[in-house]
Amino acid sequence: MSLIVNLLISALAVYFTAWLLPGITVKSYGAAVGVALVIAVLNVLVKPLLVLLTIPVTALTLGLFLLVIDAIIVLLAGKLLSGFQVGGFWWALLFSVIVSVVTNLLYNLF
Repeated sequence: MSLIVNLLISALAVYFTAWLLPGITVKSYGAAVGVALVIAVLNVLVKPLLVLLTIPVTALTLGLFLLVIDAIIVLLAGKLLSGFQVGGFWWALLFSVIVSVVTNLLYNLF
């Protein structure tokens, strides 16, 4: 049950962030749930590989390159879903940062 609640909280954060940023488009709350699910799956399957391949760059930037990897995950989700559009890399980067902050705020609230 906790997994479903976490997914719905993440979807709420995605929907709010898409409302906030003009470069991000989510068609409905159902699409936001799909975005949250796809990003979660990509974080489990793709992100570890990207982190492993970019260890030297991540070490040189003291971990800031992980934000770039998060933006790449958001861009991949935008390519995979028709109800979710990302205006470019910088929008994806800003989206990933704001979704992280809003998700943490909502988790602490609930």
